[in-house]
Amino acid sequence: KYIKKNKMPVKKKKILIVTGNRADYGLLKKLISEIKKNKSLSLKILATGSHLIKKYGYTLNEIKNDKNKVDYKVNLSINSDKPYDISKAISFGIDKFSKNLSYDRPDLAIVLGDRYEIFSFVVSANIHGVPIGHLHGGEITQGAIDDSLRHSITKMSDIHFVANKIYGERVRQLGENPKMIFN
Repeated sequence: KYIKKNKMPVKKKKILIVTGNRADYGLLKKLISEIKKNKSLSLKILATGSHLIKKYGYTLNEIKNDKNKVDYKVNLSINSDKPYDISKAISFGIDKFSKNLSYDRPDLAIVLGDRYEIFSFVVSANIHGVPIGHLHGGEITQGAIDDSLRHSITKMSDIHFVANKIYGERVRQLGENPKMIFN
């Protein structure tokens, strides 16, 4: 509460983890745990996508059962996986995420993968000047829209955490700074 002479309090860096489904949350759990342990970091979790849909098991409860606080819930009203509904969810997500980032801007947002809810978040964060850490860039899912979304997310991201050297090379070939690619 009191500031000692010539000592300013250290401001914690706000880290926002964005999770859209059970699969990416499972991969993010260890990172969430490590961020929570670091006293110089302040963790916020944003849940979206299938976490908030009953027909997909309302997996938001898994996050809460792990004693992780969900700070923001953004329901994209996903009705189906038809192109029109996906496009509608992306535009709705850009609007909702942008409103969220307008009043609470993190120092770094961490996203994983290639889903359209993650894509819409990254578009909003990029416009708001929020640095993005992207996990699992450079991978390939042949014959799916996933590749286009993943590579777009990579291009809008600042830090790249890839799963192996091949994926790191693919991210570098997309024109990303090799010093910001971590295997």
